[in-house]
Amino acid sequence: MKVSVITTVKNEQATIGSLLESLVTQTRSPDEVVVVDGGSTDETVARIETFSQSSPVPVRLLVRPGYNISQGRNAAIKVAHGPVIACTDAGVRLSPDWLAKLTAPFEDDDSPAVVSGWFVPDPQTAFEVAMGATVLPALSEIDPAKFLPSSRSVAFLKEAWEKAGGYPEWLDYCEDLIFDFRLRDLYGSFPFVPGALVHFRPRGSLRAYGRQYFNYARGDGKADLWRKRHLVRYGAYLVAAGLLAAGLFYSHLLLIPLLLGAARYLWSPYQRLWSLLGSLSPSTSLRTGPMGRLEAVLWVPIIRLVGDLAKMAGYPIGLIWRWKHRTQGEIHWKRDLLSAPGPASAGPSRRVF
Repeated sequence: MKVSVITTVKNEQATIGSLLESLVTQTRSPDEVVVVDGGSTDETVARIETFSQSSPVPVRLLVRPGYNISQGRNAAIKVAHGPVIACTDAGVRLSPDWLAKLTAPFEDDDSPAVVSGWFVPDPQTAFEVAMGATVLPALSEIDPAKFLPSSRSVAFLKEAWEKAGGYPEWLDYCEDLIFDFRLRDLYGSFPFVPGALVHFRPRGSLRAYGRQYFNYARGDGKADLWRKRHLVRYGAYLVAAGLLAAGLFYSHLLLIPLLLGAARYLWSPYQRLWSLLGSLSPSTSLRTGPMGRLEAVLWVPIIRLVGDLAKMAGYPIGLIWRWKHRTQGEIHWKRDLLSAPGPASAGPSRRVF
């Protein structure tokens, strides 16, 4: 069984070497690696070309300036030779047995069409530790039957990709969720292999994080995803603002429900933070003393607030885009799923990242 690993990159000169090295040293080597560069202006392309000259695994590079992630992935899959496609992202480090575990189910007689892998944060600073704890659910929080895989750790048949219509090229963010929905509508729930691990560094600054979540929420608006979740967020912050104003100007007792609500909202991130602090690798530059841990603890509510504000700013911009493009047929993907003859959908999963 031939397996092609595909990924897209742009301006990843600092991380591309680590990704490629972790790919060619897998316990189950890929038969080829296809990389699409979306128009890097740094040394990314040169480093891929240099690596490919001595790589024990064939590395094919396509340079496609201006391509978004969906276009890049589709371009890579089109030229891939393997019937099984394993997908990952730039800026990650793969566990040595990632590909072996991710593709093992395809060797069974009752082979699936899609297999979900898993990913964990690989933080190097106190801020990144807090980021990982705040935005990523723990493995214990995942329902495998409803989990929608990230395309940083997923494998699927090329035939399934064709039937699903590929990644939606009209969407620049949240594209893997729409792809997942189409696959699940065709094939039902996916086998979940949490041992197929990808390690990635969370965003390293508030600015980068805010931009990322603004773009994610804009993508939600463009794709008409998670309406209820966004409305609940607006409502919660409206109530919180009212309680804060009433507590400051009328009675401090009204601050009590606000504080209780904030504590409940931050409970899960702090639970994850406790576990994450106990499992950091020796290479993490987080100070191991109390001050380093305190720094991570203090970052959690700030990260939560900035992320929510970024989402509330990005979502309506996505909705405006959707309204302007309402006559564009392919954006109405939900209608297409409802009319498709595939298996009944298991319902939306909790969003990851």
